[in-house]
Amino acid sequence: MNTMPPALPIAPVLILSTGRCGSTMVSEMLNRHPGVLSISEFFSTLGSAGFAWSRPDGARLWKNCSQQSAAVNAMLRDGQIVSEVLYGHDASSSRFKAWNMPPILSITLPHLTDQPEALFDELAPVIGSQPRRPLGDQYRFLFEHLARHFGRQVWVERSGGSLMQAAKLLHLFPEARVIHVYRDGRDTAQSMSQHHNFRVLIAVFKKFRALGFDARKGFLRKKSSVLGLMLEALVFRRLDVPKLLRDYPLELADFGAFWSDLIMVGETVLAPLPPSRRLNVKFEDIQASPHQKLTELIRFIDPSLENGAWLEEACAMLRPTRSKFSALPTAEQAAVTRACAPGLRALGYME
Repeated sequence: MNTMPPALPIAPVLILSTGRCGSTMVSEMLNRHPGVLSISEFFSTLGSAGFAWSRPDGARLWKNCSQQSAAVNAMLRDGQIVSEVLYGHDASSSRFKAWNMPPILSITLPHLTDQPEALFDELAPVIGSQPRRPLGDQYRFLFEHLARHFGRQVWVERSGGSLMQAAKLLHLFPEARVIHVYRDGRDTAQSMSQHHNFRVLIAVFKKFRALGFDARKGFLRKKSSVLGLMLEALVFRRLDVPKLLRDYPLELADFGAFWSDLIMVGETVLAPLPPSRRLNVKFEDIQASPHQKLTELIRFIDPSLENGAWLEEACAMLRPTRSKFSALPTAEQAAVTRACAPGLRALGYME
């Protein structure tokens, strides 16, 4: 199929977040809904390669989906594989290992089916044969193809840390609605500090700042470039991750400052959206009032999707989560609160 099919009946939704704030839980809940295609970690696994070509053909798009970027490979090649990876790379029967598993196969396809390699093989000729199109249209074709394959009415994409790419995503999908999932930054920072990929990412940013370059300025850009991707590849192909983490030790406040920066990026990028296109979802509110908040969430996606059986199943997936912030030493509490302060004020966690 080389022409764009008619659009799905419900406009797409992007779940944006800092990561480590409950967005994975929301994605897993939506994955149980019979009308929703829950696309998990698609853009995070593509990295910068997912935004570098403005008008790719299908062969280029499929190459991005099937070959690891240098940045993603750097996070995987030392053997520390985060729990979000769903593909059975360590099974003897698996075709790929951690260092060469295709981005789309690492999380996105296993999230949708228990036969991800078969779906990967089915997608390859369909996507690879597409003509040159604007990048957003290529992604629409892929996501809508998957939605129709699974008989779903709407696609919802969620990637951890997607506020880093919010400007680019809304540029690609100007029709999309946004669900902003967030959690108290002090607890989010603690979770980030225990997550390998966030540790590597923030250490890289810390190294760049020491060299006089603030990589975070790119978060507000609507486009990436092939040249930028080439420069990134030069950095990450030579990256010694253990040495990086030794040379740039991280404190909890580093993660808090990163969280706050992302929240402020979100405040800037999402500000123009009217209330009909933006829903703010506080993790703590889902924990406290799951039926109410999940009903609001599914109605925001589309009122026709209200489903009592799904709601009960989704609520049953919740597990009690306590804040660990109060258990920190007083000095560390004060330091991470200072680092998070702009974001905490923006979200109403503090005056």
